[in-house]
Amino acid sequence: MAAEALVRFAAILAAAMTIAAVPASAQTNATNPDRAKIDCSNEANATAADCVKDGGGAKGGSGAAEAGAVFLPALIVDLFPNPIAPPAPVPTPRPGPATPPGGNQAGPPPGGPIVSPTDLIAVQPRRAVTGEFVPDEVLVTVDGDAGAVQQIAASFGLEVRSQRQSRLLGTTLVRFGIPDGRPVGVVLAQLAADGRTQRREPNHIYSLQQAAGIVNYAFDRIALDAKQASGENVRIAVIDTGIDDTNPALAGVIAGQFDAMPDVPIEKRDHGTSIDGLIAGVGALEGMAPGARIYHARAFEGGKSTMDVILSALDWAADQNVSIINMSFVGPKNDLLGTACRNARALGMVLVAAAGNNGPKAPYGYPAAFDGVIAVTATDAKDGLMPQANRGAYVFISAPGVEMVAPSGAGSDVVTGTSFAAAIVSGAIANLIHADPNRSADDIEKALAATAKDLGPKGRDNDFGFGLLDTKAAEAAKE
Repeated sequence: MAAEALVRFAAILAAAMTIAAVPASAQTNATNPDRAKIDCSNEANATAADCVKDGGGAKGGSGAAEAGAVFLPALIVDLFPNPIAPPAPVPTPRPGPATPPGGNQAGPPPGGPIVSPTDLIAVQPRRAVTGEFVPDEVLVTVDGDAGAVQQIAASFGLEVRSQRQSRLLGTTLVRFGIPDGRPVGVVLAQLAADGRTQRREPNHIYSLQQAAGIVNYAFDRIALDAKQASGENVRIAVIDTGIDDTNPALAGVIAGQFDAMPDVPIEKRDHGTSIDGLIAGVGALEGMAPGARIYHARAFEGGKSTMDVILSALDWAADQNVSIINMSFVGPKNDLLGTACRNARALGMVLVAAAGNNGPKAPYGYPAAFDGVIAVTATDAKDGLMPQANRGAYVFISAPGVEMVAPSGAGSDVVTGTSFAAAIVSGAIANLIHADPNRSADDIEKALAATAKDLGPKGRDNDFGFGLLDTKAAEAAKE
């Protein structure tokens, strides 16, 4: 009997070796002719579901996939339930807590033992990650309670650095730390195998859009009468640096503040002070919409922030029942941010964002490039485009943003950047809402597009969008 079993095992093993010797794509194409249409060696197809399942052949795959690793059939894997992963360099551990905050490390998830992260590296292709991001963190939305979060952390060798319920995402957002040096792309691919994780993204880094920098010419260029300008009682959220609320231009302007990064000392206040002042400043440095109520979320320090901090600020802003959210920052595309923006727009908020100051050949800047976000580029006193401005089909409208006087710190400064052009547009929209509180976000967006003063090539273009903002015409426009 033992000899018969040995013969059967040898036959199975020989069959497995024969199958393993055939490229994965050839095996699959033989059983599914439709797969022949997908070339997994083409980098453009690297993220296709079938290519990922096969280990892919594009750049950015895991070490195993790139080396053309042999994947044994399930039958053979079942015969050897504990395959040994290929040797890998041992990363230097990063400092951090040995167990998740708030208690002892959770036990294995229901239904099976803990899987070693090093075993997962051998079979999960690396996910391509673009843009600047925190190198030892990932953001994940989880379907489950705190216990599920702890189980996921234990299963994948991660730390729970923060978790909260997100209003705009409609689920639990968890920031996991990677204590062993695994690449972010590998961890994202590993987490995709757990059905309790809904969305998985890098903790991308975003930057304020202020260029190195005279009478404020903005009122004249956007056809807004300074004597008639008003955003009285319009609620506007600004996500930016801290502010100097002792600046005379902000007297009585700030209705509420939120610090999304309370553990980081505030060192810079200029950018946020300028944005708030340009929107709703009073006195000698009057803004576009005096009387507007600013709800200011501090989410940047040193010109930088991360996705989890920005999402926290956005959730707070949504809770303040604001009509407008000003986002004068730019970073990589991130699905979590896109979902938050889409849901904020569905709640009726107008989203305004800087198009970016990274030059004509820069990639699209987000959140500006998301659908439903008004992407603003910057022009000068003669309606010329700021040379450093991003270009692209996502650019929606132009507004003054070059060498303008704005509140800064406890005084004032000359500022330049798409950040400040975005503030001008937010202030102009506050005037439209004040004049007609029943105007929807869609109506406002259509009016801005239809009435903008065409600049550059005829019609919408990648430099100026629909053209220069015309507040007077937009106010008069009706559907």
